[in-house]
Order: sequence, then C-alpha cells, then structure tokens
Amino acid sequence: MPPTARRLAVPPTARRLAAGPRTRPRPHVGPPQPDTVREGEDLARVDWDGARLERVTFVECRFDDASLAELVTARCVFDRCVLTGVAMSGSRHEGSAFLSCRFDRAKLFDVTWTACKLTGSQFPGATLRPMTTTESDWSYASLRGADLSGLDLSGLRLFEAELTDADLRECDLSRADLRHARVQGAKLRGADLRGAETDGIDWQALDLDGVRLDLGQAVQFARANGALVDS
Repeated sequence: MPPTARRLAVPPTARRLAAGPRTRPRPHVGPPQPDTVREGEDLARVDWDGARLERVTFVECRFDDASLAELVTARCVFDRCVLTGVAMSGSRHEGSAFLSCRFDRAKLFDVTWTACKLTGSQFPGATLRPMTTTESDWSYASLRGADLSGLDLSGLRLFEAELTDADLRECDLSRADLRHARVQGAKLRGADLRGAETDGIDWQALDLDGVRLDLGQAVQFARANGALVDS
C-alpha cells in the first residue's frame, strides 16, 4: 500500500478527535480552594450544592447540567464559561463576575446577585424569577424574551442590554441605566421607569400603556411620536 493510502486509512474525524488528551465529565470533582485558577476544564455535572467558592477564577470552563443549588461565590470570576442547563436555584453571589457566559436553559430562580457583573452574558431559555439583584452590572447582557416580570431591577446598569420581547411588566426599573438598551416588543405595562437613564431608547418601539414615567421621559416619548413640546 502506498504511504499516502496508509496515512488516509484513519478517518479524518477519528484523527481529529484523537489529537490531544481527552476530557471527560467529572461529576465527583470537588470545588476548588480559594485563590485558584481553572482554565478550559470540563466540569459538566459536578455536584457542588451548598459549596462556597472564594476568589476562584474559571476561564472557558464548561458546567453543563452542573448542580450548583445554594452555591455561594465571593469575588469569583467566570470568564466565557458555559453553564448550559445548570441548576443554581437559591445560590448567592457577592462581588462575583460572570463575563460573556452562556446560561442556556439555566435554572436561576431565587438567585441573589449582589454587586456582581454579568456583562455580555446570554440567558436563552433561562428561568430568572424570582431573583434578587442589587448594585449589579448587566450591561450588554442578552435577555431577549426573558420573563423578568415583577422583579426589582431598580438602579441596575443595563447599558446596551438586549431586552427585545422581554416581559418587564410590573418591573421596578427606576434609576436603572437603560441607555441604548434594545427594547423592541418588550412588555412594560405597570413598569416604573422614573429616574431611569433612557438616552438612545427607541420610544416609538414601546407600548407605554400603564407605564410610570417622569416628566423628562414623557417629553422624550412625546417628541419621538411627533409632538411639538414647548420647553
């Protein structure tokens, strides 16, 4: 057999999968110690229910279907991690950062975020309520179609957040930073927007029936819809 034929005897897919060490899910891996860094690890289906993580950094790690109920994180960083299907109900996060992470179908009900950064993270199909979030930064987060109804989101930073088709009914968005947020199709009946920063909002894309506005916002809305407002 010619040398070329021998080289092609192994299918290309098999060669590609065989390259480098194989990484398998490790459901019995314990939580890391404080001040450690984990990078590129497969932590799928780990069971860290009730664990406490302090000053741990995870970079491009996978937590698919992990059990993280009542987990506590303090000043931890999750950078570009995948948390698809993760169960995080009842967890508490203090000063932690979840940067450009994916939370597809994650169970995040009853989670508390305090002074956290969730910038650039995506939450398709995630359960997000009830939830408590204070002094946190959700800038550039994708919350398209998310049910956030009735939540207290007052004072949150939602700069350029993707809120298209989100359910924001009865939300307290007072004093929130909504500059340049995308809100087309969002449901807002009963929401409180007083004191929120709304520069760059497409007011024409909003149904403001029953929404509480301050005077400045009411003027912005009127002008966006063609009214001539005397100053």
